[in-house]
Amino acid sequence: MTIAASRNLSEEDLSFFRGNGYLTLPELLPPEKFDALREFFERKLAALPGGVRPEDMDVPHFSDPRLFEWLMDPGVLDMVEQLVGPDIAVFSSHFLCKPAGDGRSVPWHDDAYYWREMIIPSVEAVTIWLALDEVDEGNGCMKVVPGSHVPGERRYRPTRGADAVFDEELDPECVDESRAVPIRLRRNECSVHRAGLVHGSEANRSDRRRAGFTMRYISTAVRFNHEEVGERHQIFLARGRDRAGNVYADPTVPHPELVANRAAARNHVDRRRLGGG
Repeated sequence: MTIAASRNLSEEDLSFFRGNGYLTLPELLPPEKFDALREFFERKLAALPGGVRPEDMDVPHFSDPRLFEWLMDPGVLDMVEQLVGPDIAVFSSHFLCKPAGDGRSVPWHDDAYYWREMIIPSVEAVTIWLALDEVDEGNGCMKVVPGSHVPGERRYRPTRGADAVFDEELDPECVDESRAVPIRLRRNECSVHRAGLVHGSEANRSDRRRAGFTMRYISTAVRFNHEEVGERHQIFLARGRDRAGNVYADPTVPHPELVANRAAARNHVDRRRLGGG
Protein backbone atom coordinates (compact mmCIF):
# COMPACT_ATOMS: atom_id res chain seq x y z
CA MET A 1 0.00 0.00 0.00
CA THR A 2 1.21 3.50 -0.79
CA ILE A 3 0.34 7.01 0.35
CA ALA A 4 0.47 9.63 -2.39
CA ALA A 5 1.94 13.00 -1.46
CA SER A 6 -1.01 14.91 -2.95
CA ARG A 7 -3.91 14.60 -5.38
CA ASN A 8 -1.32 14.96 -8.16
CA LEU A 9 -0.39 11.31 -8.48
CA SER A 10 3.20 10.42 -9.18
CA GLU A 11 4.29 7.81 -11.70
CA GLU A 12 5.06 5.56 -8.71
CA ASP A 13 1.48 5.99 -7.45
CA LEU A 14 0.03 5.25 -10.87
CA SER A 15 2.24 2.19 -11.26
CA PHE A 16 1.13 0.92 -7.85
CA PHE A 17 -2.52 1.47 -8.78
CA ARG A 18 -2.13 -0.33 -12.10
CA GLY A 19 -0.40 -3.28 -10.47
CA ASN A 20 -2.44 -3.60 -7.29
CA GLY A 21 -5.82 -2.14 -8.19
CA TYR A 22 -5.96 0.30 -5.28
CA LEU A 23 -4.24 3.29 -3.72
CA THR A 24 -4.59 5.38 -0.55
CA LEU A 25 -4.47 9.16 -0.39
CA PRO A 26 -4.27 11.72 2.44
CA GLU A 27 -6.57 14.71 2.89
CA LEU A 28 -8.70 14.37 -0.20
CA LEU A 29 -10.69 17.56 0.46
CA PRO A 30 -9.77 20.95 1.90
CA PRO A 31 -10.55 20.82 5.66
CA GLU A 32 -13.50 23.20 5.50
CA LYS A 33 -15.03 21.30 2.60
CA PHE A 34 -14.58 17.98 4.39
CA ASP A 35 -16.21 19.39 7.54
CA ALA A 36 -19.18 20.56 5.47
CA LEU A 37 -19.57 17.09 3.94
CA ARG A 38 -19.45 15.47 7.36
CA GLU A 39 -22.13 17.87 8.64
CA PHE A 40 -24.26 17.03 5.60
CA PHE A 41 -23.87 13.32 6.35
CA GLU A 42 -24.76 13.71 10.02
CA ARG A 43 -28.01 15.47 9.07
CA LYS A 44 -28.85 12.73 6.57
CA LEU A 45 -28.11 10.05 9.14
CA ALA A 46 -30.27 11.72 11.80
CA ALA A 47 -33.17 11.98 9.35
CA LEU A 48 -33.22 8.31 8.34
CA PRO A 49 -36.76 6.90 8.59
CA GLY A 50 -37.40 4.05 10.96
CA GLY A 51 -36.41 0.65 9.66
CA VAL A 52 -33.76 1.94 7.26
CA ARG A 53 -30.29 0.69 8.07
CA PRO A 54 -27.44 3.24 8.00
CA GLU A 55 -25.53 0.92 5.65
CA ASP A 56 -28.27 1.48 3.05
CA MET A 57 -27.79 5.21 2.36
CA ASP A 58 -27.15 4.54 -1.32
CA VAL A 59 -27.19 7.07 -4.20
CA PRO A 60 -27.93 10.07 -1.92
CA HIS A 61 -27.07 12.43 -4.79
CA PHE A 62 -30.34 11.44 -6.51
CA SER A 63 -32.34 13.23 -3.81
CA ASP A 64 -29.76 15.82 -2.70
CA PRO A 65 -28.05 17.54 -5.64
CA ARG A 66 -25.89 19.53 -3.22
CA LEU A 67 -23.68 16.42 -3.06
CA PHE A 68 -22.33 17.31 -6.50
CA GLU A 69 -20.39 20.04 -4.69
CA TRP A 70 -18.16 17.17 -3.52
CA LEU A 71 -18.68 14.66 -6.32
CA MET A 72 -17.58 17.27 -8.85
CA ASP A 73 -14.97 18.97 -6.69
CA PRO A 74 -12.25 20.17 -9.11
CA GLY A 75 -9.43 18.68 -7.04
CA VAL A 76 -11.19 15.30 -6.82
CA LEU A 77 -11.81 15.31 -10.57
CA ASP A 78 -8.16 16.24 -11.20
CA MET A 79 -7.16 13.07 -9.37
CA VAL A 80 -9.81 10.93 -11.10
CA GLU A 81 -8.69 12.26 -14.49
CA GLN A 82 -5.27 10.73 -13.93
CA LEU A 83 -6.97 7.32 -13.60
CA VAL A 84 -9.78 7.33 -16.17
CA GLY A 85 -8.86 10.15 -18.57
CA PRO A 86 -10.22 13.66 -19.20
CA ASP A 87 -13.82 12.70 -19.99
CA ILE A 88 -15.48 11.78 -16.69
CA ALA A 89 -18.97 10.83 -15.53
CA VAL A 90 -20.24 10.45 -11.98
CA PHE A 91 -21.52 6.88 -11.84
CA SER A 92 -22.78 6.62 -8.26
CA SER A 93 -22.28 7.47 -4.59
CA HIS A 94 -23.04 5.88 -1.24
CA PHE A 95 -22.88 6.82 2.45
CA LEU A 96 -21.95 3.47 3.99
CA CYS A 97 -22.22 3.72 7.76
CA LYS A 98 -21.66 0.82 10.15
CA PRO A 99 -23.04 1.82 13.55
CA ALA A 100 -21.15 0.87 16.69
CA GLY A 101 -22.04 -2.54 18.05
CA ASP A 102 -24.10 -3.97 15.19
CA GLY A 103 -22.63 -2.64 11.95
CA ARG A 104 -23.10 -5.21 9.21
CA SER A 105 -20.33 -7.00 7.31
CA VAL A 106 -19.63 -6.60 3.61
CA PRO A 107 -18.82 -10.02 2.12
CA TRP A 108 -15.94 -10.59 -0.28
CA HIS A 109 -16.91 -9.28 -3.70
CA ASP A 110 -15.85 -7.19 -6.66
CA ASP A 111 -18.02 -4.22 -7.59
CA ALA A 112 -17.93 -5.04 -11.31
CA TYR A 113 -20.03 -8.15 -10.71
CA TYR A 114 -22.89 -6.14 -9.21
CA TRP A 115 -22.70 -3.46 -11.94
CA ARG A 116 -22.41 -5.75 -14.95
CA GLU A 117 -25.93 -4.87 -16.19
CA MET A 118 -25.43 -1.12 -15.69
CA ILE A 119 -22.13 -0.19 -17.32
CA ILE A 120 -20.12 -1.90 -20.04
CA PRO A 121 -17.36 -2.78 -19.32
CA SER A 122 -18.16 -2.70 -15.61
CA VAL A 123 -14.52 -3.26 -14.58
CA GLU A 124 -13.66 0.28 -15.74
CA ALA A 125 -15.36 2.05 -12.81
CA VAL A 126 -13.21 3.65 -10.09
CA THR A 127 -14.37 4.15 -6.50
CA ILE A 128 -13.07 6.70 -4.00
CA TRP A 129 -13.79 5.57 -0.41
CA LEU A 130 -13.54 8.70 1.75
CA ALA A 131 -13.30 8.15 5.51
CA LEU A 132 -15.76 10.27 7.51
CA ASP A 133 -14.65 8.48 10.69
CA GLU A 134 -11.32 6.92 11.55
CA VAL A 135 -11.40 3.34 10.27
CA ASP A 136 -9.29 0.32 11.16
CA GLU A 137 -9.67 -3.39 11.84
CA GLY A 138 -11.43 -2.66 15.13
CA ASN A 139 -14.50 -1.05 13.57
CA GLY A 140 -14.64 -3.06 10.35
CA CYS A 141 -12.40 -1.29 7.83
CA MET A 142 -12.30 -2.42 4.24
CA LYS A 143 -9.82 -5.13 3.30
CA VAL A 144 -8.52 -5.61 -0.24
CA VAL A 145 -6.67 -8.38 -2.07
CA PRO A 146 -3.86 -6.63 -3.99
CA GLY A 147 -3.69 -7.50 -7.66
CA SER A 148 -7.10 -9.17 -7.71
CA HIS A 149 -8.50 -6.58 -10.14
CA VAL A 150 -7.12 -8.54 -13.08
CA PRO A 151 -9.56 -10.86 -14.93
CA GLY A 152 -9.93 -14.34 -13.50
CA GLU A 153 -12.42 -17.09 -12.75
CA ARG A 154 -14.87 -16.07 -10.02
CA ARG A 155 -17.95 -17.76 -8.69
CA TYR A 156 -20.65 -16.23 -6.52
CA ARG A 157 -22.99 -17.92 -4.09
CA PRO A 158 -25.79 -16.78 -1.73
CA THR A 159 -24.34 -15.00 1.29
CA ARG A 160 -24.08 -17.27 4.32
CA GLY A 161 -23.82 -14.57 7.04
CA ALA A 162 -27.11 -13.19 8.37
CA ASP A 163 -25.62 -9.75 9.07
CA ALA A 164 -24.19 -9.13 5.59
CA VAL A 165 -24.96 -6.05 3.49
CA PHE A 166 -25.28 -8.07 0.24
CA ASP A 167 -27.13 -11.29 -0.52
CA GLU A 168 -24.39 -12.67 -2.82
CA GLU A 169 -20.71 -13.19 -2.08
CA LEU A 170 -17.64 -14.62 -3.74
CA ASP A 171 -17.14 -18.32 -3.20
CA PRO A 172 -14.37 -18.62 -0.55
CA GLU A 173 -12.33 -20.76 -2.96
CA CYS A 174 -11.99 -17.65 -5.18
CA VAL A 175 -10.53 -15.45 -2.41
CA ASP A 176 -7.01 -15.74 -1.01
CA GLU A 177 -7.67 -14.09 2.37
CA SER A 178 -4.05 -14.62 3.40
CA ARG A 179 -3.10 -11.82 0.98
CA ALA A 180 -5.72 -9.36 2.21
CA VAL A 181 -4.56 -5.89 3.30
CA PRO A 182 -6.54 -3.70 5.73
CA ILE A 183 -7.23 -0.13 4.58
CA ARG A 184 -6.71 2.00 7.69
CA LEU A 185 -7.72 5.63 7.24
CA ARG A 186 -8.01 8.77 9.30
CA ARG A 187 -10.76 11.29 8.64
CA ASN A 188 -10.52 12.85 5.17
CA GLU A 189 -8.09 10.18 3.97
CA CYS A 190 -9.34 7.89 1.25
CA SER A 191 -8.69 4.78 -0.73
CA VAL A 192 -9.23 4.46 -4.48
CA HIS A 193 -9.93 1.10 -6.10
CA ARG A 194 -10.84 -0.40 -9.44
CA ALA A 195 -14.21 -2.12 -9.82
CA GLY A 196 -12.61 -5.53 -10.35
CA LEU A 197 -10.70 -5.49 -7.06
CA VAL A 198 -11.75 -8.15 -4.54
CA HIS A 199 -12.59 -6.51 -1.22
CA GLY A 200 -14.88 -6.74 1.80
CA SER A 201 -15.12 -5.82 5.46
CA GLU A 202 -16.05 -7.41 8.74
CA ALA A 203 -18.95 -6.47 10.98
CA ASN A 204 -18.47 -3.60 13.40
CA ARG A 205 -18.77 -4.94 16.95
CA SER A 206 -16.75 -2.11 18.47
CA ASP A 207 -17.95 0.95 20.37
CA ARG A 208 -16.92 3.20 17.43
CA ARG A 209 -18.94 4.04 14.35
CA ARG A 210 -17.43 3.47 10.90
CA ALA A 211 -18.73 5.84 8.22
CA GLY A 212 -17.48 6.55 4.73
CA PHE A 213 -18.63 8.25 1.54
CA THR A 214 -18.00 6.46 -1.75
CA MET A 215 -17.71 8.49 -4.94
CA ARG A 216 -17.78 6.41 -8.11
CA TYR A 217 -16.62 7.48 -11.56
CA ILE A 218 -16.33 6.14 -15.10
CA SER A 219 -14.80 7.37 -18.31
CA THR A 220 -17.50 8.59 -20.67
CA ALA A 221 -16.15 5.97 -23.10
CA VAL A 222 -17.84 3.38 -20.86
CA ARG A 223 -21.37 2.66 -22.07
CA PHE A 224 -24.16 3.24 -19.59
CA ASN A 225 -27.07 0.84 -20.17
CA HIS A 226 -29.74 3.54 -20.11
CA GLU A 227 -32.26 1.39 -21.98
CA GLU A 228 -32.33 -1.27 -19.28
CA VAL A 229 -31.67 0.60 -16.04
CA GLY A 230 -32.39 4.25 -16.84
CA GLU A 231 -35.65 4.28 -14.86
CA ARG A 232 -33.79 3.63 -11.61
CA HIS A 233 -30.27 4.90 -12.22
CA GLN A 234 -28.62 7.77 -14.11
CA ILE A 235 -25.11 9.05 -14.65
CA PHE A 236 -23.92 12.67 -14.74
CA LEU A 237 -21.33 14.33 -16.97
CA ALA A 238 -18.66 15.73 -14.66
CA ARG A 239 -15.88 16.83 -17.03
CA GLY A 240 -15.07 16.73 -20.74
CA ARG A 241 -17.41 15.27 -23.36
CA ASP A 242 -19.39 12.12 -24.01
CA ARG A 243 -17.58 9.40 -25.96
CA ALA A 244 -20.08 6.51 -25.95
CA GLY A 245 -23.45 8.00 -26.87
CA ASN A 246 -24.55 8.02 -23.22
CA VAL A 247 -27.54 9.82 -21.74
CA TYR A 248 -26.76 12.10 -18.79
CA ALA A 249 -29.05 13.44 -16.08
CA ASP A 250 -29.19 17.00 -14.75
CA PRO A 251 -27.05 17.36 -11.58
CA THR A 252 -28.75 20.61 -10.53
CA VAL A 253 -32.14 19.14 -9.63
CA PRO A 254 -33.38 16.27 -7.42
CA HIS A 255 -34.48 13.05 -9.09
CA PRO A 256 -37.23 11.63 -6.85
CA GLU A 257 -38.43 9.37 -9.65
CA LEU A 258 -35.12 7.50 -9.55
CA VAL A 259 -35.39 7.09 -5.79
CA ALA A 260 -38.92 5.72 -6.08
CA ASN A 261 -38.13 3.36 -8.94
CA ARG A 262 -35.00 2.14 -7.19
CA ALA A 263 -36.98 1.36 -4.04
CA ALA A 264 -39.47 -0.64 -6.09
CA ALA A 265 -36.67 -2.52 -7.83
CA ARG A 266 -35.13 -3.46 -4.50
CA ASN A 267 -38.11 -5.72 -3.84
CA HIS A 268 -36.72 -7.91 -6.63
CA VAL A 269 -33.01 -7.20 -6.69
CA ASP A 270 -32.48 -6.65 -2.94
CA ARG A 271 -28.91 -5.45 -2.24
CA ARG A 272 -27.00 -7.24 -4.98
CA ARG A 273 -26.27 -4.25 -7.24
CA LEU A 274 -25.04 -1.65 -4.74
CA GLY A 275 -21.32 -2.37 -4.42
CA GLY A 276 -19.32 -1.06 -1.47
CA GLY A 277 -16.69 -1.94 1.12
